[in-house]
Amino acid sequence: MIGTLNEGPLHQALKALYARPGSQQEVSIDDFVADVVDGNQIIEIQTRGFGALKKKLPVFLSTHRVKLVHPIAQTRTIVKVQNDAETRRVSPKHGSPFDIFAELVYIPKILNDPNFEIDVVLIEEDEHREYDGRRGRRKRGWVTTGRHLVRVVEVVTVGSMEDLFGRVDTDLTVTFTSADLGHVMKRPRSLGQKAAYCFRVAGLTRVCGKNGNELVYEKSK
Repeated sequence: MIGTLNEGPLHQALKALYARPGSQQEVSIDDFVADVVDGNQIIEIQTRGFGALKKKLPVFLSTHRVKLVHPIAQTRTIVKVQNDAETRRVSPKHGSPFDIFAELVYIPKILNDPNFEIDVVLIEEDEHREYDGRRGRRKRGWVTTGRHLVRVVEVVTVGSMEDLFGRVDTDLTVTFTSADLGHVMKRPRSLGQKAAYCFRVAGLTRVCGKNGNELVYEKSK
């Protein structure tokens, strides 16, 4: 089918979960392909960066409601295969629903559309890697060959940027910085910076000053 050759195992597994009986898969709409079309709703699975969606989503939203499905690994087991021998180790990193900001910076205004929502799917996954000294020089010879769904832990549906801001608002002071956002979300400051950008573009916050080189924000009135 159209586009399925480029799908990884995680993408295929999520599409199978969201495709209901009677829905259509791999539907061509204008110059784009929708993963699943269920009546007036398009369900788009995006396991990688949202930058590729900048042109696609406005086209889909002109005729349909759109649900964007994005998996975040709450727990990841790295499976390495070399010479038919397999090793497994659990990554010390644990994903959070707030990690969605790493991708929302590419489409911060789309969440203002009432016909758009995101399912942040927290999962347990196996990440398979194979040794290839020529292709994987940056990772000491290891190349990621696929992400595999083990189980769905939780689905967090985000219908607006206000939904996300509401998850941090009560823990913020009247004025705050991106570092404060990172602290409240229990994520790195770099993710706090991306969240601050998204909230500002969505009109939920505004810059009210500076603390050294750092911008200070407050809620928009």
